[in-house]
Amino acid sequence: MPEQPGLDGEARRALFVLLTATGLWLTEAIPAFAVGILVIALQVLLLGRPAAEGGDWERHVLVLGHPLVWLFFGGLVLAAGMNRTGIDRWLAAHALARFARRPRALVVAVAAIAFVLSMIMSNTATTAMMLALVAPLLQGRAVSDRFAATLVLAVPVGANLGGMGSLVGTPPNAIAAGTLADRGEVVLSFARWFTVGLPPALVLAGLLVGVLLLRLRGAPPGSVATPEPPGAADRAPHWAILVVAGTLVATLGLWLTQDLHGLPTPVVAVVPVVLLTATGVLDVDAFRRLSYDVLFLLAGGLALGQAIHETGLAAWLVGRVDLAGLPPLAFAMLAGAFAVVLSNVMSNTAAANVLVPLVLTVPAAGGTDAVLSVALCASAAMALPVATPPNALAHATGRVRARDFLLLGIVTALVAPPLTALWVHWLAI
Repeated sequence: MPEQPGLDGEARRALFVLLTATGLWLTEAIPAFAVGILVIALQVLLLGRPAAEGGDWERHVLVLGHPLVWLFFGGLVLAAGMNRTGIDRWLAAHALARFARRPRALVVAVAAIAFVLSMIMSNTATTAMMLALVAPLLQGRAVSDRFAATLVLAVPVGANLGGMGSLVGTPPNAIAAGTLADRGEVVLSFARWFTVGLPPALVLAGLLVGVLLLRLRGAPPGSVATPEPPGAADRAPHWAILVVAGTLVATLGLWLTQDLHGLPTPVVAVVPVVLLTATGVLDVDAFRRLSYDVLFLLAGGLALGQAIHETGLAAWLVGRVDLAGLPPLAFAMLAGAFAVVLSNVMSNTAAANVLVPLVLTVPAAGGTDAVLSVALCASAAMALPVATPPNALAHATGRVRARDFLLLGIVTALVAPPLTALWVHWLAI
């Protein structure tokens, strides 16, 4: 990188890592998780010193053991246990069966179930499961059928926005919480995050479901097939179902009552990891199939944010932008709007990785509010089929067109930044 006034050698090398990672995330030249690994490797090579000179290179790899990585790992294991025993499919199928004879209510139910499940499971896994459950309901309908397209769109709407409501729902939430805790700004527990993310997520979801229902005006949905719950052959042994159900209740209970027992959220995340592996609910093959890629993506983002801050690069970058006189609330809205735009062309995790450490450096601009607005708005980007994995999976069904996502994406892009900024500003965290 060329020399710049006020930028020393280490910060200049960190700028190279930042631009390289951003470019690779934008172009998707290599998988997003591979960029996370590359970030850690580049920081070891360019920012770490060899053992003979003090050996501080280890700090760049220790991020793989960051508490937030363990928190997400626990969420992955818990979701895998639910999928392994069929609890997720059983819950979804029984809930859908109640609304099958009321098509418009079915649209609301599909979005609501996807919303709730994506607060615990990855939104990609939630979408794949929900689309599989919805497919039999649309048998015999033409590809161009408006109700079929609306029902399919309800899945990514719920899955994308549901992740905002939970600390483990989507990586941007964990990135924001981890960065704020590391900088000594504020510690957001699992229970406290509900107050941050759930209200704006519910407002946005309700708004988009309303838009979906407007699509059905003048287009009678007709009859809908009744969904069938998983059969006996698809169910796991009774003991395994009990173990997973008990583990789910215990884990969520401990997460929600942290203020009573004092156990940190990442420590509680070890509970499902231990119980579901030690009891054999997750065998070797099931454990190998976990989505480890998201852990390396999350770790790479945390490492990048750490380097941007510690080398002074963040302060230098922010100093290049004139934000004098901009009120904290306006800055939080601006940061949220930028997060929505960036997340439409790159992974929302990657966008949060780039933006969170930068906005936190802005002096006297309500850094905490801006960080939370960035994290929440990163999940509101859904204007393109490639904006999120749920969008891509829904588009792959062949029942929705690329332009069907555009209206939903425009609504969230216009509403999410002021909504989230006003909400977190009112919370005064």
